Amino acid sequence: MAALHNSFKAALRGDPAPRIGLFMGLCDPGVAELLGDTGLDWLLIDGEHGPNDLRTVLAQLRALEACRADVLVRIVDHDPALIKQMLDIGVQSLLVPMVESAEQARALVRATRYPPAGIRGVGSALARAARWNGVPDYLKRADDEICLIVQAESRASLDALDDILTVEGVDAVFIGPSDLAASMGHLGQPEHPEVRAAVLGALEKVVRSGKAAGVFATRLDTARLYCQAGARFVALGTDTLLLRQSAAGLVQAFHAGAAQAAGAGY
Repeated sequence: MAALHNSFKAALRGDPAPRIGLFMGLCDPGVAELLGDTGLDWLLIDGEHGPNDLRTVLAQLRALEACRADVLVRIVDHDPALIKQMLDIGVQSLLVPMVESAEQARALVRATRYPPAGIRGVGSALARAARWNGVPDYLKRADDEICLIVQAESRASLDALDDILTVEGVDAVFIGPSDLAASMGHLGQPEHPEVRAAVLGALEKVVRSGKAAGVFATRLDTARLYCQAGARFVALGTDTLLLRQSAAGLVQAFHAGAAQAAGAGY
């Protein structure tokens, strides 16, 4: 927060190497800080499926301030008032779910911009993002540092993707295979061949448009496939699954070792 510069947006524009990240739903600043220097390029604070609110997002932003990883936030819906609050507390890279038309995308662009380009309310004296009017020319510079990422995660989104990609101010499109799979009749099967093919087709369109493409892929082979297809940023999982799977694996390993020891007569 010491500088207004958005390093995540700059990397999407200039660095061709894929950037790997993780979704966070535990709502804990300690977890965020721990993950912030593990080598991940970015972390996303999830306010759609994780029980985050404005104050828990703020706490995690503060915890990550000195960490290497860039910070993204996913909000729960398209509410301009919530977007305004998120921007004012210092969120610069915003992921918005379920964008299914160019009209919705244009409305989101306007919600992230100050007048006359948009409708973001002016309250920099109360805004952490402006360091409470301590950032020189914040009101003039803020719009250029916002990174707006719209999420395409349904048949309707993919049908409207060409139109969405024409919207100026949308910096990236993030493909959500889980919801896309459900909308295609393959609930719980994001690795289904038809879903993979749809994701690859969407990535191709996004790359061809000149915007940055992102995607969620918990299998490493799938993540590599999507990077080869042009994805610039990839989520490799969630903090919740990492913790659960690690704990379950530890328990299984202990019991397996105990059973071997018992069988050997120790």
